[in-house]
Amino acid sequence: MDLLKHDIATEFPQLKDKIHTLKTTHHHFARLYNDYDTVNHTITKVETGGAVMTDEALENLKKQRLKLKDEIVQMLQAA
Repeated sequence: MDLLKHDIATEFPQLKDKIHTLKTTHHHFARLYNDYDTVNHTITKVETGGAVMTDEALENLKKQRLKLKDEIVQMLQAA
């Protein structure tokens, strides 16, 4: 699986400027963005065979990624 398929900046190229602004001016957004990136990298590593994890743990990470993404998108829409 390609890591970029779930990258926020890749999924929302039209919001690139908002993403940059919020990352540099809004501490909570920056933390969410970094958390999302970390979880996304971990999922990709497991899916590409670079790490091992139970199916349940992987599903929990995917749910966490989705929750983070939802909050990030809400903040982008509000900005």
